[in-house]
Amino acid sequence: MALKLSKLPKRTPVKINIVLNPETHDAMTDYARIYEETYGNKENIEELIPFMIASYLDNDHAFKKARKLFSRGTN
Repeated sequence: MALKLSKLPKRTPVKINIVLNPETHDAMTDYARIYEETYGNKENIEELIPFMIASYLDNDHAFKKARKLFSRGTN
C-alpha cells in the first residue's frame, strides 16, 4: 500500500558536546543577543546551534551534491 505521507524520519535527538574557542563563543553570544533583538524571543546558544548547523548544511550546495553521490555509492 502506498500512502501520500511517506514514512516519518528518525526523530530521536542525538546529543553531542562541543568545545568552542573563546572567539566563537563570543560570536555565538552576540548572535543570540541579535536574534533576541530581531525576533523578540530570547534563545540560548544551545538552542540556536542545531538550527544554525542545519541551515549551514542546507545551504552548502557542494556538500549536498557530494552527499548525494556518496549515498548512491553506498546503497
